[in-house]
Amino acid sequence: MFLLKMKLHWQILIALVIAVLFGYFFANQVQYISWMGDIFLRLLKMIIIPLIFSSIISGVTSMGSGKNLGRLGLKTLSYYLFTSLFAILTGLVMVNLIRPGVGVDLGLHSNAPQFEAHESKISDIFFRMIPENIFQSLYNGDILSIIFFAILFGFFINASKTKYQQTLTNFFDAVFDVMMQLTMFIIRFTPLGILGIVAKEVARNAEQLSSIAGSMAIYMLTVILALSIHAFITLPVIVKLVGKAHPYRHLKNMLSPLLTAFSTSSSSATLPLTIEAVEKESGVSNKITSFTLPLGATINMDGTALYECVAAMFIAQVYGIELGFGQQMLVVVTALLASIGAAGIPMAGLVMITIILSAVNLPLEGVGLILAVDRILDMYRTSVNVWSDSCGAVIIAKSEGEKTLV
Repeated sequence: MFLLKMKLHWQILIALVIAVLFGYFFANQVQYISWMGDIFLRLLKMIIIPLIFSSIISGVTSMGSGKNLGRLGLKTLSYYLFTSLFAILTGLVMVNLIRPGVGVDLGLHSNAPQFEAHESKISDIFFRMIPENIFQSLYNGDILSIIFFAILFGFFINASKTKYQQTLTNFFDAVFDVMMQLTMFIIRFTPLGILGIVAKEVARNAEQLSSIAGSMAIYMLTVILALSIHAFITLPVIVKLVGKAHPYRHLKNMLSPLLTAFSTSSSSATLPLTIEAVEKESGVSNKITSFTLPLGATINMDGTALYECVAAMFIAQVYGIELGFGQQMLVVVTALLASIGAAGIPMAGLVMITIILSAVNLPLEGVGLILAVDRILDMYRTSVNVWSDSCGAVIIAKSEGEKTLV
């Protein structure tokens, strides 16, 4: 009962410690708890398709029609897409340079899925985005096709007649709300999932624990370094060059919401503080903040997109899978699109990483490798998400001719 009252991240930490001890000292009995990890992974697989489908449609319909979006909407979406892409490419470069998963022998190489011999072309990725049969794509779990169709479907819901538009919008909002409640219910069982997954891996690799711990430390440093480059170099340069503003003065104004985002791991929960700081401290008008910041909390996930890319590449390296240029570009595209559907809640990236792993045919069991340190990285990447949203508000305000305080 005491454990149930504790916060989730403390439950996860305790589960991790128990899993390591149980897997190390009771390796022969690990099958009695490993089933919990198997069920947890099946639950994650169960929600992937309906969650991503409903979340993207709900997000697109909430933006209004193309006419209503106008110039402000085009600027906002362009900023979100480009900064997310910059973040993902930063993560991709860092994980290829540092290669934190290379040299970690977990005995998983023989179980790793094999890619076809030929190298995928970039054009093949975009052809894969267009489904021939959306129901077949839903059945097969073709993530790229599903995301592409969901974006189009949401856009044309806004273009339909008012009575149909309202009905469909309410329907998908309701589906998304139910899926979010279901997702949060499943996330409650993360400690049990970690207990089953990690104990099984520790029992299998008891002799290489020091090597695994060292690799996880390098993986964490890779993510943190990549996030720091994006937060303290890329975004300030964009604010300075494109927005003609003072980025570090704006950063000082944002300390309160950024610390809140770090502690809560929720960009949505931080939204009121973000709006207040951007308006009162940095001098951006309510017209800009009321549109850009709520939208950013929904679809602009620079930190999450970067993290997902690094995590997927790390898992591939640990499993001994050499991803070629085509597969890495598929990771980039999927991370970009999946970040649009990532909810502004703690551990949303946990669900989104399963989408990327499915898209590039990597084993979902690899999630167990990164769950142990996910909470710490979740706090930092959420802060980067909020920081990017606020930078976007300043840049767009400047482009609209507003006089801000930065």
